[in-house]
Amino acid sequence: MKTKRIIRADIVGSLLRPKKLLQAQRLIKENKISTKEFIYTEDDAVRKAVLIQEKAGFEIVTDGEMRRPVFCHNCVDAVEGFKWDIPGNTVIWFDMNGKKIIDPVTVGVVDKIRKVHDISVAELAFLRGITGKEIKITIPSPTMMSYYFVPGISDQVYKPMAFLKDVTKILKDGVSELARQGLEHIQVDAPDFGMLLDPIQQNWFAKKGFDPDILIDKGVEMINEVLEEFPGTKSLHICRGNDKNRFMASGGYGKIAEIVFKNSNVDRLLLEFDSDRTGDFSPLKHVPKDKIIVLGLISTKTPKLEKRKELIDKIDQATEFVPIERLALSTQCGFASVAKGNDLTFSDQTKKLKLVTEVAKTVWG
Repeated sequence: MKTKRIIRADIVGSLLRPKKLLQAQRLIKENKISTKEFIYTEDDAVRKAVLIQEKAGFEIVTDGEMRRPVFCHNCVDAVEGFKWDIPGNTVIWFDMNGKKIIDPVTVGVVDKIRKVHDISVAELAFLRGITGKEIKITIPSPTMMSYYFVPGISDQVYKPMAFLKDVTKILKDGVSELARQGLEHIQVDAPDFGMLLDPIQQNWFAKKGFDPDILIDKGVEMINEVLEEFPGTKSLHICRGNDKNRFMASGGYGKIAEIVFKNSNVDRLLLEFDSDRTGDFSPLKHVPKDKIIVLGLISTKTPKLEKRKELIDKIDQATEFVPIERLALSTQCGFASVAKGNDLTFSDQTKKLKLVTEVAKTVWG
C-alpha cells in the first residue's frame, strides 16, 4: 500500500456514458446482443473514461461507474434479495426551478440479502490493467440503501434497521476484500446525509419506517464499521441528489456538521458547495484537523462553465474556517449518478474536469 498523499484535484466518481454503451445496456435487456459483446462495450467505455480523466490531468481515477445502472448498484448486483420493477416505491426530486417530481425507484428488497460475489473487485482488476494512476472505488453508504426498502414488501422480511445492519456487514466484507486486493482509495457516497438536511426528505425516510432523528448518528457508525479495516485513503462524499440535472434536498451542513464531520473516521470529506442550496462555509469549522475538505464548487448539473477567478475566490472564502493546506477541489458530484446522466455534452464534461485540475494547480501548485 502506498503512503497516503494529499490529492488536490479530486474526481467524485461517475462520468457520462457513451451512446454506444447506453444502447448496449438496452439491447442486452432485450437479448439482442451477446454477453460477450456487452462486456466488450463496457470495457471500451471504461478505457475511454480513464483516458478522459488522465488527459484532464487527474492523479486519481475511477472507472466512471460505466458498469453500473445507478451509482450504488455495485452493491445491489453483488447480493441476492433485491428485485427489479417493484411497485409502490417512489422518491422525491426537484428540478432546478424547485418543482417537485415523484419518480419510481425500480429496485426493492424482497428477501434476506446475501452476498453472491465480491463488490467491485472485477472493476478494480480491470482498472489495474489500463492505468498506472491511483485508483478510487466508490461504494454507497449503508443508509443510502434505505432507498430500496419498500413498506408493505421489505418489512415482511426485515425491520428497517435490521436491513441496514445486514447491508453494513456486506459492505464491510466487500471493502475488506478490496483492501486485500490492494485498493488504495475507497469512497463512500452518502446522498442520504444531504437528504436528511431537508424536512421533506426527513418525512420520506419516516414513511419508510426509518427514524430520521437517528439516521445520521447511526449512519456514521455504520460507515465507520464498513471502513474500519481499510488501510488506504478513506473518503466520504455528501451531496443532495444528482440525476437528470435535478436535486433532492436543500439545506446547509450546519445541522449535521458536528456529528458527521467530527465522528466519521475518514481522511477526506467531499462536500457539495455549487449552489445557494448548500449554505455557506461556516460549518467547516467543525472539521477536525486530520481531515482534508474537498470543495465541490464546480457543478455537474449545468453546462455553464464556472469562472476560474470566482472559484479561487470561493476557495479563499473557505480559508476563513479551514487553512488552505487542508482544502482540495472537485465537482459537486459525478456527471451520471444514473446511467442516462445529466444534460451535458462530453465537451462540457471535459471542460469542467480540466477546470478542476487547472484551478487546483493554480491554488496549490
